[in-house]
Amino acid sequence: MGAQQRNVDPEKDFEPPNFTIKELRDCVPKHCFERDTLRSFSYIVYDLCGVAFLAFCASHISMLPLPLRIPAWILYWACQGVVCTGLWVIAHECGHGAFSANRTVNNVTGWVLHSALLVPFYSWKYTHSQHHKNTNNMTRDEVFVPRTKSFRGLQDKPSTPSWITETLFEEAPAYHLFKVVLQSLFGWPSYLIRNASGPKYARGASHFNPNSVLFRPETFWNIVISDIGLLIAGSVLAYCGFMYSAATVICYYGIPYLVVNFFLVTITYLQHTDATVPHYSDDSWNFVRGALCTVDRDFGWILNVCLHHINDTHVAHHVFSQMPHYHAQEATEHLKKKLGKYYYYDDTNFFYALYHNYRHCQFVEDSGDVLFFRNTSVPVVSVTDTKDE
Repeated sequence: MGAQQRNVDPEKDFEPPNFTIKELRDCVPKHCFERDTLRSFSYIVYDLCGVAFLAFCASHISMLPLPLRIPAWILYWACQGVVCTGLWVIAHECGHGAFSANRTVNNVTGWVLHSALLVPFYSWKYTHSQHHKNTNNMTRDEVFVPRTKSFRGLQDKPSTPSWITETLFEEAPAYHLFKVVLQSLFGWPSYLIRNASGPKYARGASHFNPNSVLFRPETFWNIVISDIGLLIAGSVLAYCGFMYSAATVICYYGIPYLVVNFFLVTITYLQHTDATVPHYSDDSWNFVRGALCTVDRDFGWILNVCLHHINDTHVAHHVFSQMPHYHAQEATEHLKKKLGKYYYYDDTNFFYALYHNYRHCQFVEDSGDVLFFRNTSVPVVSVTDTKDE
């Protein structure tokens, strides 16, 4: 696993950590928890300047020689998608209250930014909060909840020709590559629309429905406000399509939006889906254990900076979700020393890691206190009886 900082066999040698949140907080300098509203806004200005500059460059692509136009558009789509993902990360911090100590500033800023990126701010804020409160809990987590062996229909499978053919097909690299592409480009809207990858009780629930099982009754009007934000953003896009053509909107906004989707799914999927990362039953789970079930991943200096280090400081983010991203690198260095073997890090190329983990992290056992991902070609061994003595 690249530069994975663990030397234990995740199946046989794992013992759940027993840190307290106070222990972890005390190892981090106090100034890392300070939120500076002006400094936070400076990152929005930085990102918006990037968006404007890239759009300006794209407006001159038609002046290039014909053979250079397609490569220029591809470069624009990739770069604009990355920069807009950075804006998404800032809005995500607003949802956690990490942007400012002022709740209204957090909510208004987050609502504007997320609406512009077609994200229902309050809706996602509420479900994402539940994810943080229940990370890697097999029954209460909100996203990327592992499928169990029985859910995948793998219990006592007969060795019939049809099953063997089906298994061989599902193990084919091309099949997994196709599924990864679908998940990466359309997994995010699928999650918002029907809670794909969510827990069983809420599969099919929509983030756009104020009466959804995902939300409490008192949040009704905030969900409506989220939907209004999307209607405004959609109306602006429709107006731009009317004024400048649908093709223009697709080229300047639509395809970069798909790139944003790719990075959102890739980042969140790889942070919580890995063969070395455990999932816990209710009996063995606690907040700190769950918060530590995430992998810091190095995407390279340029992407790390453009994504505001959401990918390589995610352990710190899960332990201290109200910590601003501009303090997370420093906090991570202190956490690494404290956590030792319980700090997960990987510098594997994220394209390869995405394919590899999708192929190998297929299901977990139906029971056990601590469960690890397996696939159909490897015998399943769950770790049990690991509760505190």
